[in-house]
Parts: sequence; C-alpha cells; structure tokens
Amino acid sequence: MSRFTGKVVVVTGAAQGIGEAYAKALASEGATVVVADLNVDGGERVAKEIEAGGGSALFVRCDVSSHDSATALAATVEAAYGGIDALVNNAAIYGDMQFDLLISVDWDYYRKFMSVNMDGALVMTRALYPSMQKRGGGSIVNQSSTAAYLYSGFYGLAKVGINGLTQQLAHELGGMGIRVNAIAPGPTDTEATRTQAGDAAKDLVKGLALKRMGQVDDMVGACLFLLSDDSSWITGQILAVDGGQTFRL
Repeated sequence: MSRFTGKVVVVTGAAQGIGEAYAKALASEGATVVVADLNVDGGERVAKEIEAGGGSALFVRCDVSSHDSATALAATVEAAYGGIDALVNNAAIYGDMQFDLLISVDWDYYRKFMSVNMDGALVMTRALYPSMQKRGGGSIVNQSSTAAYLYSGFYGLAKVGINGLTQQLAHELGGMGIRVNAIAPGPTDTEATRTQAGDAAKDLVKGLALKRMGQVDDMVGACLFLLSDDSSWITGQILAVDGGQTFRL
C-alpha cells in the first residue's frame, strides 16, 4: 500500500513508543516522515531505521510547548520538502509523569505538564497549518486517551482538553480543507505504561471487553486511516481504540 506517497507527515514524540510506530508505519506506506522529538538519540535512531528500511525520514529536535521551536520546525521542513501534508500530535509527558492530585500538585509542574500534554497540540497546529493550507489541505491526528472519560487527575484533564481542542480546530480549519481527529487509546503495553502502572496494568484488562492489553500496533491502523483519504469526510471525531474499555452513547 502507498496511501501516503508524496506526502510529508510530521509526527511529534516519535522517538519511541506509539509515536515511533506511527512514524515507521507512515514511512512504509510512502510518506516522508519528520520525526519530531526532544530525545535526540532516540529520534535520530528512528529516522535512521526508517532510511535503512528504504523509507524517507528527517529528525528535527522540537519542544512542542515552545512556539519558537514549533515555528523553527515548520521552516526546516518547508525548506527540506516544500511543505507539510499531515501532523500527528503525539508528544506527551507520560512515562515519567508524577502522580498527585489536582488540588495539591505543584503548580509549576502542572503548568509544564499541561503545556506539553494539552497546549502542545495547539502550538504545533498553529505553526504547521499554514503550510498544510498552502498544499490544499491535509489531516491532523491528536493523541487523546480514554483517561479523558475516567478519573485520571491532571493527565485525564489534559486529554479532555485534547478532545475539545480537536473538535474546535476541526471547525476552524475545515474550510481550509484540513481535517482534525483524535485517537483515544486504552491501556496499552508500552514501556511508559509499564513504568507508570507496573503490575496494576494487569488488573486493567479485567475491565476490557477484549481481555488483553492494547499493543502499539493496535493504534497504527486507526492513525493511518484518519490521516488518509479513506476518512475524507470524517473530522472532529475522537476514536477510542481501547478494547471496549469505554462505551459512549
């Protein structure tokens, strides 16, 4: 399959985990992938592995909470490839997230957390949408979580924000031919989840309709679908990929 031949796709947080899987899957279907991350070693590794496999990739160091960093990435990508067709807002503070209550979490930490996990999607969209508009439109996929529908402290609050942001931006950008959707993964077997949940992750499976943890590859099909022309009349939607963890009427 080559649904993304000739397309330039930026994936944030692509140095590991789900973001890495997105980047490699997009490259396998013909996309030129921009691996955007603060993790230089991991990001360069992913880009090199894509190139070694016959794909096209470029690593760009990027802090999604910084307007200057996002703008610099957009300029770098335009100079290298002439424009941008799609964006995956996957970057997040998660693997080393501190546990605390909304009523007691250190305020500076809370603001930093939200600047990445919620505001980062808007920062990147604001920086990249003009390039997508010049190309005649495109697609954005934001990374939400089923934590938005469950008690999950400030992590869940950030994902509630991502859902609202997705719906608002879908209307603001729709007239430019840019679609905006989100994926809400359920409990997924990543290094970050193993660090955060430990053995408790096994208990989460009991509440799922499908009695297994999600795998990184389970998210890939949904992401590629929402980025591709296969979903050309879908926007403003949050797609739960969660093994039946949540049910919404």
